[in-house]
Amino acid sequence: MRRLGNTRGTGRTRRTTRTAAAAAACAAACAAALAALTAVPAQAQTPPDRSPHWELKDTASPDVRFRGLAAVDRRTAWVSGTGGTVLRTTDGGASWRNVSPPGAAELQFRDIEAFDARRAVVLAIGEGEASRVYRTDDGGQTWTESFRNTDAKAFYDCLTFFDRRHGLAMSDPVDGKFRILSTGDGGRTWKVLPNTGMPAALEGEAGFAASGQCLVSSGPRDVWLATGGAARARVLHSADRGLTWTASDTPVPAGDPARGVFALAFRDRAHGLAVGGDYRPDRPSPQAAARTGDGGAGWRSATKPVPAYRSGVAWLPHSRTTALAVGPTGTDLTTDAGRTWRTVDQGSYDTVDCTPDLGCWAAGEQGRVARLER
Repeated sequence: MRRLGNTRGTGRTRRTTRTAAAAAACAAACAAALAALTAVPAQAQTPPDRSPHWELKDTASPDVRFRGLAAVDRRTAWVSGTGGTVLRTTDGGASWRNVSPPGAAELQFRDIEAFDARRAVVLAIGEGEASRVYRTDDGGQTWTESFRNTDAKAFYDCLTFFDRRHGLAMSDPVDGKFRILSTGDGGRTWKVLPNTGMPAALEGEAGFAASGQCLVSSGPRDVWLATGGAARARVLHSADRGLTWTASDTPVPAGDPARGVFALAFRDRAHGLAVGGDYRPDRPSPQAAARTGDGGAGWRSATKPVPAYRSGVAWLPHSRTTALAVGPTGTDLTTDAGRTWRTVDQGSYDTVDCTPDLGCWAAGEQGRVARLER
């Protein structure tokens, strides 16, 4: 029912545990970069050379749309997308290795979660057996298929991990409720969780597999799920790794299969951002950004929202107020924790992810992958 291009649907607080030592080591550099980023003029399409800006990295994949992105650090990142494609870089994007699982050319890899340069889990979306999960422990040289959906009514959209072992995947509603998969061994095996603690879905409600950010986590137990397509765009929250959930309405417009919340980002278990809108290029997306300070129990509209549909959002590291949102028509910046947004770049990206060493990456259509440079 929800389609982007040729596939339905269009979400994750990354990554694995980051040490305090690593955060402290780059605090000064990150602070300087954040200060410079906030100085980028809103109207600038090509920021000055010394200002932070997206620098495209040649992936040699012009026919691939990358909606899955897992940033490990400034040098290491994984991307996944159409044609069953998975790429990995370990040199800051100077070169990319095609590490796609064999026999996956018909799959759409819309989400990828990486623990480091060698270990990653990737999700293929689609109806029935098109929804699959693969894991690699050797940098993509070999992959193991660890889950294949056999329920024709299920359609998996997003993945998230709390740590290197515990993670979840979510499907659009099955028999009136969102379905949750759980793993306790790093994605090697999966089981469907009972739905007794899941509230009923609204008519037409589903997730958007646009950026791998419709299911995100923060800390060891908290996870959030973004929805659209129904009369109201909602965010569902679980504080027990997906066993029980509460649902809250957001001010992001819905009421149409193409509208709703597409991406979430939480910098801790209380403070979060939501972006979305209407993904159709000829339709406006008013009030397409919201924020919460109470773990998603209540959401408030941005006083100056993003100007158009946005499918990805990420907090910048070591900042309580700065975040980036991306979409096909540009990148927006907030420096006041989502109250106001302004456009800082007009390139097309679908997803964004940042790491403690300020390794911010973005990915999208026509093989576009970029890293934040200064």
